[in-house]
Amino acid sequence: MGHSTIVEEEFIFTPEAKKKILILLGVGVFLFIVGLWLATKDGHHEHAEGHSQVLSQQWVASIDETAASEAPAEAEHHETATWLKRLYTTLWMNNIYFVGLGIIGLFFVAIQYAAQAGWSSGLKRIPLAMGHWLPVAFGLTIGLWFLSNHDIFHWTHSYLYDKSSGQFDEIIDGKSPYFFWPGEAGGFPIFYIARMVIFFGMWYWFFTMIKRNMMAEDLEADTKYWFKNRSISAWFLVFFAVSSSVAAWDWVMSIDTHWFSTMFGWYVFASWWVTALAMITLIVVYLKDAGYLKVVNANHLHDLGKFVFAFSIFWTYIWFSQFLLIYYANIPEETVYFIERMTTSPYSWIFFTNLILNFVLPFLLLMTRDAKRHLSMLKVVCPIVIVGHWFDFYNMVTPGVMKNDGGLGLLEIGTACIFLAAFLWITLNSLSKMPLFGKNHPLLEESLHHHI
Repeated sequence: MGHSTIVEEEFIFTPEAKKKILILLGVGVFLFIVGLWLATKDGHHEHAEGHSQVLSQQWVASIDETAASEAPAEAEHHETATWLKRLYTTLWMNNIYFVGLGIIGLFFVAIQYAAQAGWSSGLKRIPLAMGHWLPVAFGLTIGLWFLSNHDIFHWTHSYLYDKSSGQFDEIIDGKSPYFFWPGEAGGFPIFYIARMVIFFGMWYWFFTMIKRNMMAEDLEADTKYWFKNRSISAWFLVFFAVSSSVAAWDWVMSIDTHWFSTMFGWYVFASWWVTALAMITLIVVYLKDAGYLKVVNANHLHDLGKFVFAFSIFWTYIWFSQFLLIYYANIPEETVYFIERMTTSPYSWIFFTNLILNFVLPFLLLMTRDAKRHLSMLKVVCPIVIVGHWFDFYNMVTPGVMKNDGGLGLLEIGTACIFLAAFLWITLNSLSKMPLFGKNHPLLEESLHHHI
């Protein structure tokens, strides 16, 4: 197949596809409203039982006296209704999950350029389209943070840094420069918010630069754009290595302010990466099913399947390494993180389901060569991985905020549906505004003859 026979393809975002996404959005909104109503009913019931039960169930307090200082603080600052905290928690958790899909879209494209990979040149526009979620993600992240920071992030309370207060927390005070520098502890977290703005700003800048070159290459068959993108991608990957780890500490790990894991940046990245790979693969599969992407064949699907298979194992490796180190050392302030997730409903069943959905099933279902090459099998495995890692993020975020009051019901499912509908709309809409693949990509010929 020579270059002359390559026909440029345009994706048409059909009214039918739009209707399906709007139905998903409608279902999400309905479940969200019903879930929120049910949560308020539960909330009033719990409120009547008083705060004593909440305090008596504080896991941490029984483990070490430093954390015990949180108990009175909880009593004093428990005026936020349980349902409202639950709402904030699910909004934050879903947002961080989808931030990952946006940024990993760009990361995938950058990896292909930096590695000078030819196989993927026919499908790079799909992860690129996912990157259009980044500005939305930034608006949501900063908005949600200002809306809900005192409920989600314990470290934002100023009394923790007041030495004269009975609730002074020496450990969190020791970490204060990381959040508040150059301001004073307990004030406005200048350093923290600056990082948030810089990370999203730089990610979006890299995204626009790479996209601009890809679009310019469509109009002018010149390899200079490919070389420019290779260079930009290399710089992006260096920045991403640092920013994605720090973002994981800032937006997820700091919820459990006392607890820390040196592997956490890797852990969040692994979860984001394999989820986005599953999403890219699923979109490719559905486009292929709809008659698009003639340049993509079973060999390309095999590569995507191998990615999902391999990085499901990679995620499990990181999960197990983090768990084993903490299990083996058996230090109370470290083990509390896993104990609260393994022994409390609903986190406990999710904790174990997590391993089945994110490791056992992808491993068994994608083990054979044929499984990775068939659209039908990829349609089964990719949604499993996408849902599995949603559970993973649920268990990373919710226990730290909700303690014993966590729920997994219509509210959480509805929120996920709303986010998914919005994400798919923006991704597919962006995809319809550019050619499905770069006809002038210098490695497209290699991709056409790709065989494994």
